[in-house]
Amino acid sequence: MPRAVELLRQGRNEELWQMCCGFIGLDLEQFMTIQKRLLLEQIALLKRCPLGKKIMRGAQPETVEEFRKQVPLTTYADYCPELIEKKEAPLPAEPALWVRTSGRSGEYPCRWVPVTPAYSREMSTVMYGLGNLSSCQGWGDTSRLLEHPKLVYTVAPRPLVSGAMADMLKQQTPVDYLPALEEAEALPFEERVKLGFKQALSRGLDYFFGLSLVLVTVGDKFRESSDRVDLRPFLSQPKALFRLVRGLVKSKLARRPMLPRDLWRVKGIICSGLDSWVYREKIKELWGRYPLDVYASTEGGIIATQTWDYDGMTFIPSLNFLEFIPEKEHLKWQLDRGYQPETVLLDEVKPGENYEIVITNFHGGALVRYRIGDMVRITSRRNEKLGINLPQMVFERRADGLLNFVVIQLTEKIIWQAIEKTGLAYEDWTAYKNPGEPVLHLLIEPKNGYQGSEVEIAAAVQEQILRPDNGDPAKSAVLEDLMDTIDFSVEVTLLPNGAFANYITWRRAEGAELAHLKPPHINPSAEVLSLLLARPEEAQVGRETKVAAVH
Repeated sequence: MPRAVELLRQGRNEELWQMCCGFIGLDLEQFMTIQKRLLLEQIALLKRCPLGKKIMRGAQPETVEEFRKQVPLTTYADYCPELIEKKEAPLPAEPALWVRTSGRSGEYPCRWVPVTPAYSREMSTVMYGLGNLSSCQGWGDTSRLLEHPKLVYTVAPRPLVSGAMADMLKQQTPVDYLPALEEAEALPFEERVKLGFKQALSRGLDYFFGLSLVLVTVGDKFRESSDRVDLRPFLSQPKALFRLVRGLVKSKLARRPMLPRDLWRVKGIICSGLDSWVYREKIKELWGRYPLDVYASTEGGIIATQTWDYDGMTFIPSLNFLEFIPEKEHLKWQLDRGYQPETVLLDEVKPGENYEIVITNFHGGALVRYRIGDMVRITSRRNEKLGINLPQMVFERRADGLLNFVVIQLTEKIIWQAIEKTGLAYEDWTAYKNPGEPVLHLLIEPKNGYQGSEVEIAAAVQEQILRPDNGDPAKSAVLEDLMDTIDFSVEVTLLPNGAFANYITWRRAEGAELAHLKPPHINPSAEVLSLLLARPEEAQVGRETKVAAVH
């Protein structure tokens, strides 16, 4: 199979699109045919290896239906000690690399997942396809694709999955990472981002792949400092100087502060995570493009992606077999952990319903009927606007990330949206609910010298949560009818300046990785709350004690 860049150079645009983005042209029958063919190939590999025999508990399924009936759902604990110790002999196929993410405290230190050469190659074509989708104006458009793109490196380093994905892209095209991959991975995250954008002033920036929050933070810094830009340090860097002067002129002519879009004409932005949805309008304002939102995980790679309308996501058929646990089945399991939930396939999902996602890796991967722990919502049977004949989805929440107030059910997404709509300038937030209380406890660290009261913020957030147009239309109708009788309130605690920075410093001293430096937005532990609420001098003593213990 030719590399994507070779097809681009030869002008074979249709072949390029079919290779990297052909899944969006499938109908449901074609999608399911690919899924079932690849699953049968994977079952044959599983039958011959020790790990497969262990996970399938001796079952010998011959069909997709037998596989779903005979093989139990799994979690990471079912793959220990094989995966946690990176044992290769029991696997269905020899891995090309191992990727990892942090595990849950007290259960295992991290989750290692093997990636086979075939899985890596398929992932690389999907990665290139994301570049297509993030920059195009429609099917077949390659006008913004480059043979040697420049990307600022803002993802977690290898062997974490985002860094591994960035490296996989090189299988399809040469990439200039800013800073270079090896240099970037040796630097702390903040230094890596700072150096990357500094280099981009001289060398340019074509695509962005990473955290949405980075784009917002960098954009806000440009906006806040545009009136006091010191050009003297750039006198020895003519390309950077020209870019800054041109950006300042553009912003002056527009009678506004300088924004990143004045400095760079970014061709595509690719992000993953709930913050992509929260910050999408800010990113469009700052950078001139919407981010392409991607649903990905360490265990399943890239599972779904938006297309060029930046709306719902389309599932990818070639990396994992997809099953879906209906929310009602998930609730039955929550009440009885011995219950084995029923699953449906993509051709059986219903618009408006939530589902816990279950994956089986293809191409010799190790995970079988694996519960990632995420809930997705099916928004429609197809994308009418673009003529994509596959169900569309959005990420809803972590399966355990729900604060239930009976009539009102709050997810991270709903709370975050409510905070954003108040217009409050804040560093970060976290929220929890005490059992039996109809109170959302919200801890927020304000910024930019905010002087408002906790009561005022609580009232503003509560108003947004209870707005009839918030969230699911069906639930909104119920809220409107019950507005005067709902027993629900919001209580806000304003955290001292630097509370989240102190927490991150503490976590670094513990050796935490990039993806786990920040506290969870939903249901933080008692230890997390204690650290966030600590006075600055107490936090400093705690940090010094922790550092001394580590060294």
